[in-house]
Amino acid sequence: MDKTFYITTPIYYVNDVPHIGHAYTTVACDVLARYKKARGCKVFFLTGTDEHGQKVEKAAIAQGETPLELADRVMQRFQGLWEKLNIDNTDFIRTSQERHKNGVRHLFEIIQAKGDIYLGEYEDWYCTPCETFWTETQLMDGNCPDCGRPTDKLKEESYFFRMSKYQDALLEHIEKNPDFIQPRTRRNEIISFIREGLRDLSISRTTFSWGIPVPDNDKHVIYVWFDALSNYITALGYPDDTDGNFERFWPADVHVIGKDILRFHTVYWPTFLLAAGIPLPKKVFAHGWWTVEGQKMSKSLRNVVEPNMLVDKYGVDPIRYFLLREVPFGLDGDFSHAALVHRINSDLANDLGNLLSRTTSMLHKYFGGILPEAAEEADLDTALKSRAATTVKEVDRHMEDLAFNKALMAIWELIRAGNKYIDETTPWALAKDENQRPRLGSVMYNLLELQRLTALLIAPFMPETGEKILSTLGQDKPDTRLEGQDSWGLLVPGTAIAKAPPLFPRIETE
Repeated sequence: MDKTFYITTPIYYVNDVPHIGHAYTTVACDVLARYKKARGCKVFFLTGTDEHGQKVEKAAIAQGETPLELADRVMQRFQGLWEKLNIDNTDFIRTSQERHKNGVRHLFEIIQAKGDIYLGEYEDWYCTPCETFWTETQLMDGNCPDCGRPTDKLKEESYFFRMSKYQDALLEHIEKNPDFIQPRTRRNEIISFIREGLRDLSISRTTFSWGIPVPDNDKHVIYVWFDALSNYITALGYPDDTDGNFERFWPADVHVIGKDILRFHTVYWPTFLLAAGIPLPKKVFAHGWWTVEGQKMSKSLRNVVEPNMLVDKYGVDPIRYFLLREVPFGLDGDFSHAALVHRINSDLANDLGNLLSRTTSMLHKYFGGILPEAAEEADLDTALKSRAATTVKEVDRHMEDLAFNKALMAIWELIRAGNKYIDETTPWALAKDENQRPRLGSVMYNLLELQRLTALLIAPFMPETGEKILSTLGQDKPDTRLEGQDSWGLLVPGTAIAKAPPLFPRIETE
């Protein structure tokens, strides 16, 4: 039986321009998906767009187009950015697709047939930008507690989901599965929210029409969150499962989300699934937000960081590296061009790039570019090999925890150990003594073998760089799988190795 791994980004709302936050989530998922693939898993990696709701309808009318025309246009921005960021997703789901609508209707009908959806009347304060109802006590000075904008008192007929019925079952699940909500701080937040008492949830609207009509009552459209969250199963072919993906990949191994949508994913979504008798996802991981130069990102401040421009200016791999190295995944982070340039110059140009160009030019100078054999092993060699083996295990452990920055720190400690090994073995001194030629051969072999392993470990983060290093090391078709290739000594003596130009040119700062 194949090991499988199913990972999802949230589906992105088409009323938005793709920004650094969207890129962050998607790159993180892509890195984990690539890592799992390299470890021999059959991976399904899903992303997509959330296209229904009042906000999209209003924006489309304001621009003189249909909601679908707006969605078609904006959706391409997200797809274009994912291509540019070298995102290798398995599928891209759109909530306007028939396969999705069918699945949502089916889920609604199953829960309704159980008696867990009923028709009633709803009256509360509604925030249109957040598409959320609030009680009087939740408002902050009459405004939405999330975005601070004014709310309207709305009264309408509505279908309700008996969320209150599943309060105890959900609490029990969270307590029995300590990894279900990550990081731990978020878990505590949700437990206390549930303990305050879950109310039944309004899951239909009659004030707009852009959405999926409620089965047998098309005066109502299904509430955008019931619709959007279902994408995680409809993309796998639920309910028909004609190609077996739902059976193969559900439950999801991890939903990766921003912390602002934590409640929807850890309260609403699990209770819908409990009501439908569908297994719950194994983990929901909420990461933090990015500020820019210390300030909150906002259109009014004109400080929204545009990922396309970043990639054009600095290159795709440096951006992927920076996003996951700079901040522990789960905490808030601050974006600044100075920090990015510093990472490129010190980590990528100095540490990683320098190691490869130093080693390959010495190999050309001393051995005509042909990889020598490793002769006897000295203590320094043993220490380097053992360091490499430890790093492989550490990276594995950190990737399980979605601790991307710790995985990268471990890899960079290995790269620095390689640079230190050069200083300690002094190949240039060995080269002056013909009797030391076997020793020099061992040193060169160890350095290049270290870089083969490094290339495999960084490939999920920086796919182009990983492949470039392996090409330099004589692989015509670079193979970045870790499974079966993560042990020491697989570089074949006699291989012709190219002289590497600098991998990352230094960026001169004004």
